Amino acid sequence: MKAASGDVVAVLNDDAVASPDWLVRAESLLVEREVAAVGPKIVLEGRFAEFRFDDERWYSPGDPRPLGRQLKSVTTLDGKDVMPRLIGGIHRLEQAGDQRWRWTAGREAPVYLKLDDDGPRALVVDGSEVAPDRVVTLLNAAGSYLRRDGYTGDCGDSTADDGQYSEPRECFALTGAALVTTADTIARVGGLARHFFNYYEDTDWCWRARLCGLRNVCDPTTTVVHVRGQTSGGTTGHRVQYLAERNRLLCLMRNAPLDLAARETRRKRTGGGDDGVAEELWRWTPVGLAGRLANRRRWVMSPREVFERWAGVDAPSI
Repeated sequence: MKAASGDVVAVLNDDAVASPDWLVRAESLLVEREVAAVGPKIVLEGRFAEFRFDDERWYSPGDPRPLGRQLKSVTTLDGKDVMPRLIGGIHRLEQAGDQRWRWTAGREAPVYLKLDDDGPRALVVDGSEVAPDRVVTLLNAAGSYLRRDGYTGDCGDSTADDGQYSEPRECFALTGAALVTTADTIARVGGLARHFFNYYEDTDWCWRARLCGLRNVCDPTTTVVHVRGQTSGGTTGHRVQYLAERNRLLCLMRNAPLDLAARETRRKRTGGGDDGVAEELWRWTPVGLAGRLANRRRWVMSPREVFERWAGVDAPSI
């Protein structure tokens, strides 16, 4: 971004392909000076079989996750294990001894499997054959939302693209997988936080833009196809989990109301986890707060104002 010499500056993941009109359309929306950045609708590469499991959603004591059915075995008809590849309304893989399982999130949240071709494929789920309901294109992001606990996520991620995002709209933030801004905005907001390296650096930038009084716009009339995880190796690697959680906390320290940042930092310090972040908070907390002090001279809105306006907007109910 520092080396870019044009008036319009775009970033695109190296595992993503944009439609031909992506930049032209974004530039037309960036003529409004209060628009900090424009992002397209991003869809996942390939086609996906959709499976629905007819189980009422329920909650286990002490577990905030919506639960449906416990899946212990999911294979193709020829016996290939595909349970780790399922996405959508399904929780992470769990294991105890030689037993492993995944919980679905209930009938409201379909489960998806990427196909090798466009044809529907039946699966064998715990010994019973299950046919897909349909074959669909999956969304990756149509803008990004902010939850009240300080986590962010991509609107529509891993849900069927059924036209629910069809009109340009303002959203809290945009994913850096495909983002267009201007040299003027970069001068006002600053560049990406280099010490983040990867993950949440896009959210941090968009949050800083909001504190500067600017807007972020998702334009679903243009599309970017994203393979996802091809550069980092996916979300399960230890390094990826470490960077994502460390940078989430840095992002809160730099931009969020201080009570939220303090609460989430304290929760990480006492709750720990196996991502390695808790052990290094003594080193990164001063870095995050120093970034807050450096950026606040640009603010025209307070962290509380931005948070109360956007926390919970577009966030899913599960």
